Amino acid sequence: MPHHTPLIATIVVGLGLAFIFGALAQRFKISQLVGYLLAGVLVGPFTPGFVADQNLAPELAEIGVILLMFGVGLHFSLKDLLAVKAIAIPGAIVQMAVATGLGVGMALFMGWNLGAGLVFGLALSVASTVVLLRALQERRIVDTERGRIAVGWLIVEDLAMVLALVLLPPLAGLLKGDEAGSPGSQEILMTLGTTLGKVAAFVALMLIVGRRVIPWVLHYIAHTGSRELFRLSVLAIALGVAYGAAVLFGVSFALGAFFAGMVLSESPLSHRAAEETLPLRDAFAVLFFVSVGMLVDPAILVKSPLPVLGVLLIIVVGKMLAALGIVLLFRHPLRTAFTISASLAQIGEFSFILAALGVGLGLLPPEGRDLILAGAILSILANPLVFYGADKLLPWWEARRAQPAASATAEPVEEVPALQPTSLTEHAVVVGYGRVGSVVCNGLAEAGKPFLVVEDVPARITELNEKGIEVVTENAAKPEVMATLNIPAANWLFVAIPNSFEAGQIVEQARKANPDLRIVARAHTDAEIEYLQSRGADETIMGEREIALGMLQKAFEAKKPAAERPAEPDAGQPQPA
Repeated sequence: MPHHTPLIATIVVGLGLAFIFGALAQRFKISQLVGYLLAGVLVGPFTPGFVADQNLAPELAEIGVILLMFGVGLHFSLKDLLAVKAIAIPGAIVQMAVATGLGVGMALFMGWNLGAGLVFGLALSVASTVVLLRALQERRIVDTERGRIAVGWLIVEDLAMVLALVLLPPLAGLLKGDEAGSPGSQEILMTLGTTLGKVAAFVALMLIVGRRVIPWVLHYIAHTGSRELFRLSVLAIALGVAYGAAVLFGVSFALGAFFAGMVLSESPLSHRAAEETLPLRDAFAVLFFVSVGMLVDPAILVKSPLPVLGVLLIIVVGKMLAALGIVLLFRHPLRTAFTISASLAQIGEFSFILAALGVGLGLLPPEGRDLILAGAILSILANPLVFYGADKLLPWWEARRAQPAASATAEPVEEVPALQPTSLTEHAVVVGYGRVGSVVCNGLAEAGKPFLVVEDVPARITELNEKGIEVVTENAAKPEVMATLNIPAANWLFVAIPNSFEAGQIVEQARKANPDLRIVARAHTDAEIEYLQSRGADETIMGEREIALGMLQKAFEAKKPAAERPAEPDAGQPQPA
């Protein structure tokens, strides 16, 4: 190699192998995360061939965590966060305590001391930000109540881990049994107070100053008309606030980025900011999974199979059952309990940081770090299967609980109703009720055509219910949802969502169910048009092209004599969309 370029080599090889193995995983109908993790194992130090830079990869992955949490913050508000505090705070604390206790018990069984067990258990108790958010985003439930509870739970875990990382060094002597080097209670309280004070100062600064300054900056940049400058400003704010929070206040990168996004969420530009950061979020999130794979020594599975199995059971079974019981105890629906417990049944970035700190302080033996890393990669691989199992188990559990509930005199726990097939025939199905879908629905209503809407954003669902429009509150790409839409008896399908890949799945399923169905889909590029038509769409509408044609039409009409121009519509009459 003519130049020493570890950064370029790490990005190129990491993303290249992730693409290859991710595509293979997609081809064999398994989670793409498996491909990304395998790519990381191949470029790690424990396999022959190219070895990516061990220091650069985690830092690149941290950028993905920052951008991901910034994007989540853009969809959150302080009101949303406070609305779930009643379950998120006690739930996260109790679940972490249960997982930590199980980890301590396993450590003592293996002959480690209490300090090692505490570090080990804490590392197993905290979920991965990237994995949890990826799971929620894939199911399009980030904006639902269960999604908000899961994110609030995650924020509490992050705060707890910030405290643990700050308190661990001064407590290391005490945890190792070294009384001479142990700090006094006054010093411990001083450290704890300083940490809490810094976190409180950061939150206050963001809510008082950042809430005004950050939206103002973006509005000023937006008025310059430069998309490049706007995109740069969004990235600078997300990364700058996260870095400043970590350096000045000792807050984690993820937490800093979340609050930056949250204070911006009240701005009308929040949706545009989320769109501008999406490509980088996806790219760096892939690097996160590659960096996780790099840390794993596959030999640990052969050297210590039983301890690895024990770690996996604590992460997947122990944490899941603890979270499930807590959510049900707070009388939330079963669907919410299953979603939260499944999303927390894995570990990630904070676990790696805590394990490395524990080994560096002499608290955790190297074997403990290897077990934590093995547990991380296995739990991440198992997480899609956990969600699949939860989805299959949910109907059975709901039916079982419904029997005693029917005869009970106490007020029943609110359950999420099962999807009911529509009774409409010769109707239209509109997927998505955003800016495009709402206009389509208005046109159908004015034409007197029967229709229903598939939508999963709570605010839009509420609006549809208030208007008396039939709505299916799920993701239309799911086969079980498609089965409720009576596609064989429908006349039209309007796919108005911006995600072309998801739209392609919907179009393909609908075409198989009804070869005579008239399908009109939304696209953004010529490639998307070709893709949707290959899946069975009759017509694809590209917004930019229709705008251009409309501009030409208006321009040519303006040059016609007044007598030749079409009559202007009566302002009092509704017009078709």
